[in-house]
Amino acid sequence: MHTLFTRSLTWASALLLATSLTGCGYNDFQRLDEQSKSAWSEVLNQYQRRADLIPNIVATVKGEANFEQETLTQVIEARSKATSIQVTPEMVNDPAAMAKFQAAQGEVRSALSRLMVVVEQYPNLKANQAFSDLRVQLEGTENRITVARNRYIQTVQEYNVLQRSFPTNLTAMVFSYPAKANFQVENEAAISAPPKVDFNKP
Repeated sequence: MHTLFTRSLTWASALLLATSLTGCGYNDFQRLDEQSKSAWSEVLNQYQRRADLIPNIVATVKGEANFEQETLTQVIEARSKATSIQVTPEMVNDPAAMAKFQAAQGEVRSALSRLMVVVEQYPNLKANQAFSDLRVQLEGTENRITVARNRYIQTVQEYNVLQRSFPTNLTAMVFSYPAKANFQVENEAAISAPPKVDFNKP
């Protein structure tokens, strides 16, 4: 009889614990944490895709006689700086590291934008099929970066609201769930817009 009572008490306690964890947002924290990790991985994948395109773009542009070396150097240096940052899963919990990462990627984007503007002065490059193909790939990658960033921003915002709201903030304190770092919203509209890489203008 005592064993039956103990088992019943154990099951009741487990049921109560499961119910309380569900009600206090524990499962939501798990879901959003996984979603934010997935979204962050996709952001990194798209930034890496862009970084991988740059050497081919630079090599193609170098073939154009008298092309502005300063512009090329800026692209190369920006890529080098961005790829030198050690990206870890913990970065999403470190606002300073996230800001540094975002600044470096912003420099890459700015340098590429300047490069594309300069290319307008070189008809041979605009007519180069290899460069045209790279331009299309870059444009598509910038669009995918924007989509991935926005998905990450939305997921982290949802997680952080849960982390700061009552009573789920108590769950966050008990289980040590810190707020996640997000992309800075300053100039977010300008940052999120893909660089203009239209070479079809007359």
